[in-house]
Amino acid sequence: MPGSNSNLFMIDLEGTELSDIERKILKHPNVGAVILFTRNFANPEQLEKLTSEIHAINPHIFIATDHEGGFIQRFLRHGFRSLPAARVYGDVYDLSPEAGIKLAKQYGELMAKDLLTCGVDLSLAPVLDLHDISPIVARLDRAFHQDPDAVVALANAFIEGMNNVGMPAVGKHFPGHGRISSDSHTTMPVSLTTFDELKIKDLKPFIELIKRERLSAIMPAHVTYKAVDANKPAGFSSIWLQEILRHDLGFTGLILSDCLSMTGADIGNLMTRAEEALNAGCDMLIVCHQPRHILLELLQTLTLPQSEESAARISHFKNQMLRFSHSEKNQVVPYLSHTLLGQQEHLADCTSQNLQFNTSKTI
Repeated sequence: MPGSNSNLFMIDLEGTELSDIERKILKHPNVGAVILFTRNFANPEQLEKLTSEIHAINPHIFIATDHEGGFIQRFLRHGFRSLPAARVYGDVYDLSPEAGIKLAKQYGELMAKDLLTCGVDLSLAPVLDLHDISPIVARLDRAFHQDPDAVVALANAFIEGMNNVGMPAVGKHFPGHGRISSDSHTTMPVSLTTFDELKIKDLKPFIELIKRERLSAIMPAHVTYKAVDANKPAGFSSIWLQEILRHDLGFTGLILSDCLSMTGADIGNLMTRAEEALNAGCDMLIVCHQPRHILLELLQTLTLPQSEESAARISHFKNQMLRFSHSEKNQVVPYLSHTLLGQQEHLADCTSQNLQFNTSKTI
């Protein structure tokens, strides 16, 4: 029946303030999370005001963003801490594995603290793809390393830092986007890699971190791996999500779709994409960059029932997140007050840290 899919969608916002229709959307029971982008950020004070209003309208919502570091940081103006790209930890790891692991853990914790201070509950991180040919991963230095074992070591440390301050980890993009030569934001990528090769390379970080119970959620890729499922991208494939990820790898956490508005997800209209992702095994669906009336219509008309198991996974994932009160934030992260975020000393410190480990590449 319509409206039976509680907390199913992660939706975006259009600006730095909520519109009337967005306030209505946030109250809908099908909305379980909000994802913020650069367009939603003016300064830390505004960001905390926005997140506070969202939580006041719907206290059951969690707020997420992509704040990986390097090129993928949604909040960088007005003194918000600059973070190294994931590849920087890999470069340091090549010089000293111990130093690379220590750095990854440090910045995993700092990233999480910065977001939690402003009311953002989750960064959709880390990227577990291999550093290879992908224009949307390697070219932007989003992957830790080309060696799966190094990815495991560095991602494990980064996640440990996140977990230390109450932020769960979202591993992406299952089963691996690093060796894909096209961008799923703008195309529908296809991989001819055999499953045996995927297991020893791209899949290895996911396999190992699932064994270590480090991943609270996993985001599948909008990539078709023809050797496994020739007809559907991984995010719409029950072979990948139910047979391999759930059954074979034993993953019990949340499966969060990548954005259903991407070209790589173009298997039909928005309703079809949502239904196919749910049927394949996704628990929560990201829908962004849609007109508000289209988004509201989707929320009101999706008829596919939600399983009890899926609802329980969403609830469990939310329970893992530490929702800081203002007093708790000030105690845990006293050096990240809004005043300090804007000080020149803080900016200089961030700059010097990034220069020290700078391995930036021209794109």
